[in-house]
Amino acid sequence: MLQRPQRGDPFWFWMLHGWVVLSWTVIGLLALITLLGSTPPPQKYGSLALLAVLATAYAYARRRPDAERIGHGYLALLVVVLGALAGLRDGFGVLYALALPQFVVFASGVRSAVVGSGLGAVAITVGGLSREGWTDADITANTLSSLAVCGVSVAIATLTPRALEIRDERGRLRTRLADTEAELAEAQKRQGAAEERERMARDIHDTLAQGFASIIVLAEAARSGLDRDVELSARQLQSIEQTARENLTEARVLVGAAPSSSVATGSVAATIRRTLDRFTEDTGITVTAELPDVDRDCDRPTRIALLRCTQESLANVRKHAAAGTVGVVLARTPDGVELEITDDGRGFDTGSSSGFGLNGMRGRVAELGGALDVTSSPGDGTRVLVAIPTNAQE
Repeated sequence: MLQRPQRGDPFWFWMLHGWVVLSWTVIGLLALITLLGSTPPPQKYGSLALLAVLATAYAYARRRPDAERIGHGYLALLVVVLGALAGLRDGFGVLYALALPQFVVFASGVRSAVVGSGLGAVAITVGGLSREGWTDADITANTLSSLAVCGVSVAIATLTPRALEIRDERGRLRTRLADTEAELAEAQKRQGAAEERERMARDIHDTLAQGFASIIVLAEAARSGLDRDVELSARQLQSIEQTARENLTEARVLVGAAPSSSVATGSVAATIRRTLDRFTEDTGITVTAELPDVDRDCDRPTRIALLRCTQESLANVRKHAAAGTVGVVLARTPDGVELEITDDGRGFDTGSSSGFGLNGMRGRVAELGGALDVTSSPGDGTRVLVAIPTNAQE
């Protein structure tokens, strides 16, 4: 059953539907003219009744597009009505030409459309001859005109399936495109959720987890030193309190209870220097640092990345390296900024180590178009080099 055309359907499909609309418009006008005109009552009321029956049957058949037998029943009624109208009124044979698309609309295939239109041609020929007379001239004229219109109907019935195939193929393509777009949107949604979870996990690791690890180490040191060095234990307890407050602030930022983090709001050098001082105070490890002013090359995301990489590297030194000295160098490069952190600790095999902290640093730096390189081997200490280009931020 032919459906309403949509954007992108073939021109032939639009023309066919336009023809159907035009045919019923003309039929409506003929009914109005018949009703208001001076047609003799038998022909007037007979033709109006036939047109009303046809219109009612058409409306019913259109509501049942999947019922093939209803379509065939409507075509049979159409053939009978066309023949009866041609027999009642002069000029009503033109309705056959107007009704040609309906033989395609309600037919189940090319063959049934051709057969239906052929029967329609026979019906109007017989109807016209029964009204005008069965003379040789009338038979010839009516037959030729009916055959000509029937030829047009055959052409329509032949061309329409191809138009329908194109329409259906485009419909399938539109459906597949819509499905693909929906799948892409869902995939992007899942990817966004995964990226957000990864970001949250990284932020929690870089803030809360590192803070709690520091609190545990300081608490253990303060507890073991209470009997030997009360002043040192007091400083460690003070550091615990400060770290806990910082963790609380970061937790509020993460859950949205605070507007933004105060991390790296000052200069890069000053922020890293405070971190190094805290590290030395908490661990007693000697730190040497070269921290020139590179603020003009760093936006806030870059400053945060440099600080987080410093904190993670120092946390690894505290937990794993057993180092005596740590060196930190911050420098400008022609392409951006570099941060180098070295220690003289026990080192490790970089090929067999892929902790969450290292992966988090790599991910954070990669988001800014930079790179992180870790060089180490057992017994030779560790070198972490962070390079962030400024042109990636422009």
